[in-house]
Amino acid sequence: MGSSKRKNSRMTGKALHLAPGEGPNYDWENDHTFVKVGSEHTDGAYTLMEDNLKASFALGLHKHATHAETFYFLEGVVNFYLDGDWIKAVAGTTIHVPAGIEHACRVADGNPAKMLMIFQPSGFDGFLAELAKMKPEDFEDQANMDALNKKYDIIPLGPVPEHPDD
Repeated sequence: MGSSKRKNSRMTGKALHLAPGEGPNYDWENDHTFVKVGSEHTDGAYTLMEDNLKASFALGLHKHATHAETFYFLEGVVNFYLDGDWIKAVAGTTIHVPAGIEHACRVADGNPAKMLMIFQPSGFDGFLAELAKMKPEDFEDQANMDALNKKYDIIPLGPVPEHPDD
């Protein structure tokens, strides 16, 4: 499913420098995510990721009980469902999702998109690392997936809600 590949990073003390394409990365069917600043670099305060959304990307309705997410859109258009409303996120758009707020998203217009994501506190990078180690049958084990979602504060609520353009 996914693959993790750490390219050369240059760290000095607590400083971190990653060039484009560097950092642990997970190339999934619908997106290719790079961890740019992981929990180990922030003492768990936050994780910063670059997410390259493929044209087929969609993430179902969910929420988080204890962590917030901030999205900064760099390229393309993403239809973002936030607490009952749809937002058309274009380059330069910022969306902050506090803990407890339902959200979902999908790429618009069948074209790829790119965004930066901040997870606060950190942890989502650990979720991706665990997913990358799983076998296809592990994804079919609902008890396994429920435990993983609980461990990383992911509360699935259903599919992507119907969009007005549907």
